[in-house]
Amino acid sequence: MKRIIILISTSVLLVACGGNNEKSVEEIIASENLEEIRTERAEIVKKQTVYAEQIELLDAKISELDTNKKIALITSFTVKEEVFNHFIELQGNVSTKSLLVIYPEYPGILTNVYVKEGQQVSKGQKLAKIDDGGLTPQLAQMQIQADLAKTTYERQERLWKQKIGSEMQYLQAKTNYEAQNKMVNQMQEQIEKTIVKAPFSGTIDEVITEQGNMVSPGMTQLMRIVNLDNMHIETNVPERHITSITKDKKVEVDLPVLGEIIHSKISQVGNYINPANRTFKIEVPVPNGNKMIKPNLTAKIKINDYTNDKALLIPQSIISENAIGGQYIYVVTDKVNSLGIAQKTIIETGKTEGDFIEVLKGIEDGAEIILEGARSIKNGQEVKVITQK
Repeated sequence: MKRIIILISTSVLLVACGGNNEKSVEEIIASENLEEIRTERAEIVKKQTVYAEQIELLDAKISELDTNKKIALITSFTVKEEVFNHFIELQGNVSTKSLLVIYPEYPGILTNVYVKEGQQVSKGQKLAKIDDGGLTPQLAQMQIQADLAKTTYERQERLWKQKIGSEMQYLQAKTNYEAQNKMVNQMQEQIEKTIVKAPFSGTIDEVITEQGNMVSPGMTQLMRIVNLDNMHIETNVPERHITSITKDKKVEVDLPVLGEIIHSKISQVGNYINPANRTFKIEVPVPNGNKMIKPNLTAKIKINDYTNDKALLIPQSIISENAIGGQYIYVVTDKVNSLGIAQKTIIETGKTEGDFIEVLKGIEDGAEIILEGARSIKNGQEVKVITQK
């Protein structure tokens, strides 16, 4: 207080010394006397310094004595290490490798269709029959010739073992028998192609060609068969994720149409980057016990590409940027009871997930971070914590 009185007295003396005869600034400038102008400027600077010191002392005393001073009210939370899982989100389609349109292997009239749409069939089960165009009678005739060739061969073989007959007769009988057998087998294979069988167990999704129509190999679609047991999701992943998206990574599958979320893992990762869109393909199996998941169903998948077991997470909304693009938050320091000081802290951030972001540098486990009020305070300002989470 004594120092304040001295400073005030000094300022009064400085003013008094000028007296009534003191020239105004305008008059001194008008005189164009350089020495007089410099002297006047020095006097004014001296007065300015004295006044500034006085104001500082008075403000300090006011702050000390004012019981109604305004302290910024804030809320805060204590940041703690926790497990942080980051996901990338992609769009995909449900598919199955057990989906097939069946084509005939033999041309002719579709004489019989043994199944209906929606029918469950087993692998190898007969689905349809194509008219063989007279191959069956031909086979019967060939079989007779083959039986005769067999009898002749067996007879010549017995004689040859008894050293009766010539070797040429034996070899001719053997060759004839083998040739007849081969012809029979080939004819049986041809007739077998007239019978359409299920390539795998599944459901007849659609009968495309009706009984009585003419069919051709590789051209006429007979029916579609599908197995809904082994379903998977196919999607394309941007190449920038090639190091983090690997086999057995955890995946969360969302099927919006069914309102169902399934947890799975990546079963296959493609080894080819598509040059057209710079992506690679992955497959994710999905169980389908209730048979509600259908091929080409749209799915959203979230892949866990990054995990930190000791992450420090803060809301993105409390982060500010300085003039050079640096990110900062406010931390409560020197806290006594509910009062503390807001300390600006530069941070370095990592990946985000929802409304939260990972802090890599700048704060430590247990730091008290200002939450509400972070946008309206200044560095070094005294704050009062009204709620701490």
